[in-house]
Amino acid sequence: MKLQRWMWITWPAFLLACLLEMLVFALVDPQDLHWFGQPVELSRQTVYTLAFFAFWAVSMVASGLTTLLSQSPFEVNRCPLPASDRPDGCPKQGTC
Repeated sequence: MKLQRWMWITWPAFLLACLLEMLVFALVDPQDLHWFGQPVELSRQTVYTLAFFAFWAVSMVASGLTTLLSQSPFEVNRCPLPASDRPDGCPKQGTC
């Protein structure tokens, strides 16, 4: 189940990062970028790579938050321990 959730987060984020990369760099030349008033002295490929991973990271945070908020109350509140190992405050329904 965790692998499936991980794929729910990473795959849409990857596709969105690809789309953002194409859209942004169709309009912006990496050689024209400035950082704190100074020109960025990185190659185009480096800027493309860093931007892609930044877009992917931000998209994964958004997808992860969406996945987290889509969980049912049962999934959020269930106790991950077996019934014999549960502390007193742990809900009795559901197991891992």
